[in-house]
Amino acid sequence: MADLQKIADDLSSLTVLEAAELAKILEEKWGVSAAAPVAVAAVAGGAGGEAAAAEEKDEFDVILTAAGDKKINVIKEVRAITSLGLKEAKDLVEGAPKPVKEGVAKDEAEKIKKQLEDAGATVELK
Repeated sequence: MADLQKIADDLSSLTVLEAAELAKILEEKWGVSAAAPVAVAAVAGGAGGEAAAAEEKDEFDVILTAAGDKKINVIKEVRAITSLGLKEAKDLVEGAPKPVKEGVAKDEAEKIKKQLEDAGATVELK
């Protein structure tokens, strides 16, 4: 059991980008997809989803589509928005299109979009 506790402690110390990379590695190794249960849940809730689609969306994903000419300024803004380290923020910006923040309120999403666009990035809200 001590080994399991150590694994849990190690996993708890991962950054968001490291956790995402770990998920990709495990998906490839085990031949599974972490997105499959989400898709099944979306299909199961599809009957009431049509009514919800007519309502205004209240959670948005801020997607960085391109860094633009001022990549250093965009990296600084990503660090300020996400609290990522320099390397993680740089990897996120260079790997665009990538989500910067997910599931945020409309006004916060628009504020983040404006910050990134002012820094020279191209941003999309989904």
